[in-house]
Amino acid sequence: MRKIVVLILPAAILLLLIAVGNSSAQHNFLWRIQSKSSTVYALGSIHLLKQDVYPLSAAIENAFEKSNYLAVEANVNNLDMMNLQKLLGSAVYPEGENLEKHVSKNTWEIIKKEVDQIGLPSEFFSRQKPWLLALTLEAMTLAKAGYNPEYGLDKYFLAKAAGKKKIIELESLDYQLNLLAGLSEGEQEILLLYTLNNLKTLVRDADRIVSAWQSGNAKLMESMISEKSDRDGQFYPIYDKLVLQRNKSIAAKMEGLLKTPGTYFVVVGAAHLTDEKGIIQLLQEKGYALEQM
Repeated sequence: MRKIVVLILPAAILLLLIAVGNSSAQHNFLWRIQSKSSTVYALGSIHLLKQDVYPLSAAIENAFEKSNYLAVEANVNNLDMMNLQKLLGSAVYPEGENLEKHVSKNTWEIIKKEVDQIGLPSEFFSRQKPWLLALTLEAMTLAKAGYNPEYGLDKYFLAKAAGKKKIIELESLDYQLNLLAGLSEGEQEILLLYTLNNLKTLVRDADRIVSAWQSGNAKLMESMISEKSDRDGQFYPIYDKLVLQRNKSIAAKMEGLLKTPGTYFVVVGAAHLTDEKGIIQLLQEKGYALEQM
């Protein structure tokens, strides 16, 4: 259970956080940020990728090799540090409770129709809380299209850094889990409905975003992410919690790195980097020199 949740955890906001590498791109989704004392390389990332994204570009690999430290949102190799009982309590309803009792009748009918089409048995999903079911459905859909957490950039660079570079967590697995589990029942239902409504176009949209990334077009990436954030709808407060508020926190921690001598390779979701409220903009406003590589 611990491994399943961690592997699919980022999928709920895949379309908001997705990026991959491509060796033929004129530009990379990689920025060099400099201060008087240090350099930070910020790479847009996603935790589920296709095998054909490798090898990565020389610019990305060289930036990693130059760095003394690797910073990631969460160390996905630290599964054993998660409390399984706590995880189960936040992701699965206790005996005697089920999803049908915690969502509207309309939502329940939509859920049943979707899982029937996928062919999932009721016992597989009936006790999952809405946020977990949203993750599960997206992860299964993406897996069929070849997206796999084993090819994620986080795991790739964590493996390369093992025993060679110090690893810094900007957040943690527990933090990310608590963020989703801490959504109210109403917010979790909105997240699940948003997922169900976008499930049929999920792979197409993911491929479109990957294509935009491969061309190094940050503006196009930003526009597609903005399109999916539903800024005037019910989903936007959730997007604010899952992305925008974290932008501020991660940017502050990256600024801390920029004030500490060294060279840092930072892997964060692409949606955290772009956007008018993204990390790149926040650091620019602080006066740091930035360059897309």
